Amino acid sequence: MSQIIDLHIQGGTLVDGTRAPRRQADLWIQDGKVLQIGGPAPGTARQTIDASGHIVAPGFVDLHTHYDAQIHWDPYCTISGWHGVTSVVLGNCGFGFVPVKPEFRERSLLTMTRTEAIPYDTMKAGMPWKWETAPEYMDNLARVPKGVNCIQYMPTASLMIYVMGLEEAKSRPATAAERAEMKRLLHEAMDAGMCGFSIQRLGPDSTQADFDGSPMVTDTMCDEDILNLAEVLRERGEGFIQITQATGDIKADLEFLEKLAATAQRPILHNAIVPARKDPRVHRRSLQWLQRCRDKGLPIYGQAGTVRTGFSFTLEHWNLYDASPAWRELTTGSKADKLRKMGDPELRERVIHEAEEADRRLQVIQAGVGGAIPALMVHKVNKQPELEAYVGRSLGQIAAEENKHPIEVMLDLSLAGDLNVEFLGPDKGFNAEYMAEIINGSDYTIPGVSDGGAHTKFFTGGAYTTDFLYWLVRDEQRITLEEAHYRLSALPARAAGFKNRGVLREGAPADIVVYDLAKLSDGKEWIGEIVEDLPAGEWRRIKRAVGYRAILVNGEITFTDGECTGATPGQLLRWGGVKSSAGERAA
Repeated sequence: MSQIIDLHIQGGTLVDGTRAPRRQADLWIQDGKVLQIGGPAPGTARQTIDASGHIVAPGFVDLHTHYDAQIHWDPYCTISGWHGVTSVVLGNCGFGFVPVKPEFRERSLLTMTRTEAIPYDTMKAGMPWKWETAPEYMDNLARVPKGVNCIQYMPTASLMIYVMGLEEAKSRPATAAERAEMKRLLHEAMDAGMCGFSIQRLGPDSTQADFDGSPMVTDTMCDEDILNLAEVLRERGEGFIQITQATGDIKADLEFLEKLAATAQRPILHNAIVPARKDPRVHRRSLQWLQRCRDKGLPIYGQAGTVRTGFSFTLEHWNLYDASPAWRELTTGSKADKLRKMGDPELRERVIHEAEEADRRLQVIQAGVGGAIPALMVHKVNKQPELEAYVGRSLGQIAAEENKHPIEVMLDLSLAGDLNVEFLGPDKGFNAEYMAEIINGSDYTIPGVSDGGAHTKFFTGGAYTTDFLYWLVRDEQRITLEEAHYRLSALPARAAGFKNRGVLREGAPADIVVYDLAKLSDGKEWIGEIVEDLPAGEWRRIKRAVGYRAILVNGEITFTDGECTGATPGQLLRWGGVKSSAGERAA
């Protein structure tokens, strides 16, 4: 009697993630794993996917997400899950919800409303809080229905607050006893299956500040407290560190990353390597430094900022000018607070002064995340007819006509529109040659950074996988298909400790994408579209995926031609996918 096989993917072009040349090959799946690639059929399949004219490749691994809350109400971690991502990393930048004492839960949610711009009411309604400690959190995460696989870092800010208290953690180094306790708790978390820890260190004028405008706990964390945690990874011989460090002193920042890698003796995921539009020295210096680290035996990976997406935002929700103290003060507090502050002549003058006198770091941040303020376009005006004449014009143009500073125009329009006037960053263009050089020029750079689940009202980075393939592989032809799938799947899986993921080989879990490269798209709108699909009736900005015939997680189809099947085969991959206990896939 012929063997009955779960699934047959027929007639596709296989790109297996190993950099091996593409080839025509059928693929059979049994019990969630790849049973056979190529050769005669091992049996009769219950289901067949016709992949003729399509690419069959490993599912994508998204290293930098903030789906920690969203995974509780959205099993597929969209928008990443729509765009072929089958595995995500949670707990990035040092932010998350574990460990958290019950009395700090509300404040923990408030922190994420600003630093990662996730709506409070959505988190409150969508994330039932059933844990305090890391083992309790991991057991809860294992039970949550998932349409993607995930691993979890220890969010260092949460750990420090749990041990030291919020104000103490922000104002001083840890004591010897506190460091010992943090090491103990990190060991406990990793015993429960966590895969390391994460940190954002952006200095006292952090680009992503806390709810009250003060820096996040890790932003001013001292070297010794970070190295203390790194010793845990060295002692265990396992785990990984994600770090975003940009304190303003580039030389000191890079020297510390090297010291951290030497102390931990474990992989460091460095955020982020990005190209300038016109000056190749910017990314080449980063690549040269990365190679020097590797020559010294330091296992540092560069997460590359490859995502192309626009910013369209209002001053009610915008938080990415926080590196400016005056802007930070202006945009913290309730909506009423913001409206009052925007009418304060003294504060307005300080905002303008800082913009005029800003140091190079602040200018780069403001231009990079939203666009230079004079170049911002008025996009929407709260359906107010008296403001319609401003739509489609830049703040610089309006300022010249009205004899105002562009920031005055921005604030005046925001006040007139009840903070609902929307500003659109200009499409400055992206340098495909330099972006490809970041990938082709180093063996240790990984595409991204998606920030999936964060900045929900003005950022759509979760579509980076689709964009990377149709932009740099298909349209620009600067990166080969084989190299692209290695970078989108195998390399990030290895860097972040996913076991046996990121490649298609017999016996490996069947995390697979089947797509038509010619039709691949993330939609016509550069800034995405608005949908009201979050808990508590909140809205977000999204980019939909076009061209994916099927997405499979652990051998089960989660999406067919963009339609969700409702299957939730994703797993919490404790320790990256080894030693997982039985029953973890149960809801």
